[in-house]
Amino acid sequence: MRSFSLLSILLLCLAIVLVDITTFYWLQSITTFISSPILKKAIQVLFWVFTVGLITAIIVLKTTLDDINPKRKHLLISSLYGLTVSSFIPKIIFVIIVSLLFFTRTLIPEKVSVIMVPVIGLFSGFLPFFVIVYAIFKAAYHFKVYHHNISFDQLPKSFHGLKIVHISDLHIGGFNYQYKILGRAVKLINKLKPDIIFFTGDLVNNYAWELRGWETVLDKLVANMGKFAVLGNHDYGDYSEWDTTEEKEENLNTIKQFYKKIDFTLLLNQSRIIENNHEQIALIGVENWGKPPFKQYGDLETSLKNVSTIPFKILLSHDPTHWSEQVIDKTDIALTLSGHTHGLQLGFNYKKLKWSPIKYKYKHWAGLYKHNKQYLHVNRGLGWLGFPGRIGMRPEISSIELSSSGF
Repeated sequence: MRSFSLLSILLLCLAIVLVDITTFYWLQSITTFISSPILKKAIQVLFWVFTVGLITAIIVLKTTLDDINPKRKHLLISSLYGLTVSSFIPKIIFVIIVSLLFFTRTLIPEKVSVIMVPVIGLFSGFLPFFVIVYAIFKAAYHFKVYHHNISFDQLPKSFHGLKIVHISDLHIGGFNYQYKILGRAVKLINKLKPDIIFFTGDLVNNYAWELRGWETVLDKLVANMGKFAVLGNHDYGDYSEWDTTEEKEENLNTIKQFYKKIDFTLLLNQSRIIENNHEQIALIGVENWGKPPFKQYGDLETSLKNVSTIPFKILLSHDPTHWSEQVIDKTDIALTLSGHTHGLQLGFNYKKLKWSPIKYKYKHWAGLYKHNKQYLHVNRGLGWLGFPGRIGMRPEISSIELSSSGF
């Protein structure tokens, strides 16, 4: 909530009040069917107690945000955000549906409308509420494995069948030290028996202290050819206020050191060569590169210097916009792995069909993409940011098997 002005917060509260007044108006017409005056009054009182409590909490949190311990701040903000969304959206849907039913009631027989309006009205409000509650308490940690098989002409034959697990966007502070939950994802990854594990950034939300104790979970990840990672935009601490530059640098260095604890090789505009039976592939990792306002720490040209002669290259780059801006048609990188979008944590996935509002901001936002003979894979993320849930966009573990077309 730091990024929003007090005026923006007050306008949000005004919107909540206006929606709640309209909701209450329609709610009264539905509660007329309740015979008990005590129950009816209790519903009305609880309705406004919740509204006043929510608005008070939003304003108090905004005005005292600077004095809150950073370790509590994230949990408070995300909890309040989830509560606001789970209240606001169902009420808007309720108001729209009931209003439509009311103004079209002349098209419906009176006996039918007397029953249909309250039933459909309540259903329209409660259904999205339960969907959001499910998204927060269940779907946010309902990990899904997506499988992909990709064939390449230039892949050395000794790497045929190479198994890659691609994960991204842990935002580990959101797990609130619930080690067992992420431990389930670790077990799913190890069951895939990957040769290489790639992590494409946003390990934390902002702070290195979020990593406390997580090395005992993440160091259990196993890959026989190695584990590699890059930084994401949130790892640099650019979205927080620091007393000194040194404090910010220390935060970033602590995050970098954490990768050593969990036996990941962090590639900072660097490359590594993997060899198998005297054949080689190149792994390249750039620091975060995105279109403004995202900062461009990445230097692809520097990253490629030592591996320019190796025909098969895999690039780790957090932001998928990097692929279309600097990779395709400008390099011979065969496969790029990215994250960043989270699939907006909201959308629709069914077999090969997928949709999310995020597509209107990012051309490449989830799954596998191809341009000529170059591929991009965008992971939907393992964690969450902002809204503490996922609707139709489950947290992703990507299993990618590479094959050589020479077989």
